[in-house]
Amino acid sequence: MSTKLFVPADAAARSVGADQVVTALLAEASSRGESVSIVRNGSRGLLWLEPLVEVETAQGRVAYGPVSPEDVASLFDGGFLTGSPHPLGHGLTEAIPYLKKQERLTFARVGLTDPLSLTDYQEHGGLAGLRAALACSPREIVERVTTSGLRGRGGAAFPTGIKWRTVLETAADQKYVVCNADEGDSGTFSDRMLMEGDPFLLIEGMVIAGLATGATRGSIYLRSEYPDAARVLTEALSRAREFGLLGDNLLGSGRSFELELYLGAGSYVCGEETALLESLEGKRGVVRYRPPVPAVKGLWGKPTALNNVVTLASVPFIMANGAEAYRDFGAGRSRGTLAFQLAGNLKRGGLVERAFGVTLRELLYDYGGGSASGRPLRAVQVGGPLGAFIPASQFDLPLDYEAFAAQGSIVGHGGIVAFDDSVDMAKMARYALEFCAIESCGKCTPCRIGSTRGVELLDRLRAGERPKQQLTVLNDLLHTMEHASLCALGGMTPYPVRSALTHFPADFGLENSVEK
Repeated sequence: MSTKLFVPADAAARSVGADQVVTALLAEASSRGESVSIVRNGSRGLLWLEPLVEVETAQGRVAYGPVSPEDVASLFDGGFLTGSPHPLGHGLTEAIPYLKKQERLTFARVGLTDPLSLTDYQEHGGLAGLRAALACSPREIVERVTTSGLRGRGGAAFPTGIKWRTVLETAADQKYVVCNADEGDSGTFSDRMLMEGDPFLLIEGMVIAGLATGATRGSIYLRSEYPDAARVLTEALSRAREFGLLGDNLLGSGRSFELELYLGAGSYVCGEETALLESLEGKRGVVRYRPPVPAVKGLWGKPTALNNVVTLASVPFIMANGAEAYRDFGAGRSRGTLAFQLAGNLKRGGLVERAFGVTLRELLYDYGGGSASGRPLRAVQVGGPLGAFIPASQFDLPLDYEAFAAQGSIVGHGGIVAFDDSVDMAKMARYALEFCAIESCGKCTPCRIGSTRGVELLDRLRAGERPKQQLTVLNDLLHTMEHASLCALGGMTPYPVRSALTHFPADFGLENSVEK
């Protein structure tokens, strides 16, 4: 009887040798006369243990990692095919505290199944949401999503139901669903993990969005730096069409929805929805003036439901289990769960799906294990390169859209990058402005010119040249960028700069540090 092994084909696992581990496992099994079959699953999100090898046993899957090709022989010697203990062993995968303490709704299947098996997908609850949606009217679908409290997981946190209702109620001969998969924020990888580990979930969510809004066509705008996701999605789309999940007769319902994959060209600003639409239409990726919003006049001038990967992938759970089942998770107006991504100077980087309300301290220490360097954590940046820097004195702040906004911060896409006490926060502030200058589309003056002037002002401030005057001008400049930029790139770059100045003034050579 063949023993089933699971080794992720996720890009993070492959980058540290998962493919070579598979080769070694097959070769070792062959030389010993052992029969094994290997499933290339998605990553469980325990990235510090990659490459993670799981063995299917009668008790459940047993985890070993991180495994290198050189470890394979000792695994066989130790009887890992029957789940025996080993120095690289972690026991039952589901019992690993990092995974066990999570609340996985959207990522429930990632790491469990063969990502390209529709049989696996359905056996683990896939398509239940779509079947429920096919039994509803468009307005009923929109109402359920609205009641769930789902908000955009790409960063803006706009209520998904309101956006979909706008598209539904806007008359047009053609409507579109567009997925923003241009995941470009530092420290973020949840979109990639989901697309590589559970692609049919995204497809199902987009089909439901089409049913809800009256759209019959959709596009996934994927960043070109994700070749593994592109490969998986291309194959998943092909299999979905063969199965009847896409096309002119969705699951025999007579309804239609078609979906295409589009690769971006590496521009950060194309993560902004209107610049993305420009790029999708074959134009230079620059920000559009608003109004009108994309829900009224989006792709090709037609009403467009534009959401990010995790937003769309959250919808099947809501349709299958009910709005209340999703709304019961969370805090305040932040309902449901978010896939927090732990990166930077942490012992245990990875993905943690938890309900809103969890604190930074829980994520950084209970899951992340503190700094990888062993030095005290000094700050974290939440929400990508435009997110504020949060000092250690505020690590008990709950992850909640409104709680963060009250502190001049953003939750954003859920990326959390940690820094120990060796970090120079003045350099980090400069990097934020420099990043904005490099990535600006150039359409508006506050972003295009303000970011460059900001770098110059910070350099003079750090050099001690009339600091009071430099600080006055810099604050005026940041105010202009925040309130006069066309999009979030220029409008939010002041967040990391201001927070660094507020909490770590000593790093800029200023007095009265408030850091604790």
